[in-house]
Amino acid sequence: MTRILIIEDNLLNMELATDLLEANDFTVYQATTAGEGIRLAQNFLPDLILLDFGLPDMHGLQAAQILKNCDATTRVPVIALTAHAMKGDEKIALSKGCNGYLTKPINTRTFVATILQFLADTNISLKDSK
Repeated sequence: MTRILIIEDNLLNMELATDLLEANDFTVYQATTAGEGIRLAQNFLPDLILLDFGLPDMHGLQAAQILKNCDATTRVPVIALTAHAMKGDEKIALSKGCNGYLTKPINTRTFVATILQFLADTNISLKDSK
């Protein structure tokens, strides 16, 4: 089973992403702060992390750098999931260690397919995810 960690402080966004992923047989872990998310990532080694930028304890890009600099999580793909959609934000996210970039609000029709594509692009085995 493919494991996704969502680090998101907005409970409505967390619930929507979780519902969409669980409906498609993903196992979802949740964290509402960067610190909690980093600890979960190091303990459970998810197959992919969805990371909000605007977290209460630190900026998501700082969390992405911590995850990428940790031996345990350096290979886990980190996908920015953010309302920061200004010109250049995607380039900044990719330069700070994110492997991909999604904007909110979540497009419920394409979200799961996009996640599957990120997993495929990062060579994660999908044999158990569907």
